[in-house]
Amino acid sequence: MEFFQCVPLSEARDTIIDYLKNSIIHSETVHLSDALGRIAAEDIVAKDDVPAFSRSTVDGFAVQSADTFGASESASSLFSIIGEVAMGEEALMEIFSGDAVSIPTGGMLPLGADGVVMLEHTEQPDSNHLLVLKMVAPGENVVAKGEDIQGGTTIIEKGQRIAPQHIGVLAACGCATIPVCKKVEVAIISTGDELVDIEESLTFGQVRDVNSYALGALLLEMGCAVKHMGIVKDSYQKFFDVLSKAITNCQLVIISGGSSVGARDYTVKAIDALGSPGVLIHGVSIKPGKPTIFGMIDAVPVFGLPGHPAAALTVCKQLVKVAVRQLMGQEQPIEPIGIPASLIRNVASAPGRDDFINVRLSKQDGKYIVSPILGKSGLIRIMAQADGIVHIPSDKSGLYNGEIIEVLLNKSKE
Repeated sequence: MEFFQCVPLSEARDTIIDYLKNSIIHSETVHLSDALGRIAAEDIVAKDDVPAFSRSTVDGFAVQSADTFGASESASSLFSIIGEVAMGEEALMEIFSGDAVSIPTGGMLPLGADGVVMLEHTEQPDSNHLLVLKMVAPGENVVAKGEDIQGGTTIIEKGQRIAPQHIGVLAACGCATIPVCKKVEVAIISTGDELVDIEESLTFGQVRDVNSYALGALLLEMGCAVKHMGIVKDSYQKFFDVLSKAITNCQLVIISGGSSVGARDYTVKAIDALGSPGVLIHGVSIKPGKPTIFGMIDAVPVFGLPGHPAAALTVCKQLVKVAVRQLMGQEQPIEPIGIPASLIRNVASAPGRDDFINVRLSKQDGKYIVSPILGKSGLIRIMAQADGIVHIPSDKSGLYNGEIIEVLLNKSKE
């Protein structure tokens, strides 16, 4: 396969999904306290109603709501207080017309009651009688049995990432253990004679290994387990040995710098030699990230990413993430959700190529405005300065000053 037989970004995504569609997703069971950020391996169904009983949402008195109709401060309704509901205990009494029972927030609604009068809307002339100064509707100040969650309903769908709010729902349903997909084990191989680890001192001609750390952080954020395979110098045999070890121990391999001029022959040759179908993509119509490699060594997907950090991270977000989601059993998002903002200058782009531009986001007169961050593609600081990215599709020749565009956020604006 010749270098730079570029395929469109959409075709590259489809190829990745197609080759990973039959991947076996292994699962494990974790405690709820360890489930945050994990992917549900199956539908999780509520076994019981939440709440398990009808309960009050305020401190007050449980009554039959019909007895309060017409009640006001000038014409109060009179009730007999027949008891009190204790917090955390079953309400054993039954309410009939004209009865009232003292109830705390969260207390169980007694049989026969269908509403709760707030304490501040009542007066007690003595310990046995109650004056209601405001009428309540049926169901007012009450959460009915199963109103929040009904037993038998699906509360978490297979493939859904478990967020903090889901943890609360699962806790309410008594789900102490959760079936989740195992984390995708990703090997990161850095290549290049010029690379040294971040703990080493630099000499002229050397650069620190940025990509393995930046890519590792991004993959951790995706929910992967990352294994750093170290820096491999430009030797085919050394590279072959490390890649062979990586595909044996991991479910996904990323080669940082594996698409560069010096390393691409090693990458393509090693992928093709280690298993079929071998290299499937060798060049993607994307900027930054054109010299990207994707292949399959038997069942293990392998990516060769450009050496420039901005390009490597862009490809990781646009293509590697597709593979990770597929391996974790997640549905691919149709379109990322962005923030609409007004562009403050023209941005040129070459038709036939998907461009991803680092931008700054700010607010002016109550509206978001976006400005591209200018600088050469290899500058690392641009990534740290960016609030987000703007995607220019391949069918557009650029963006124009004043155009409303979608900004895909890197970080929150607080």
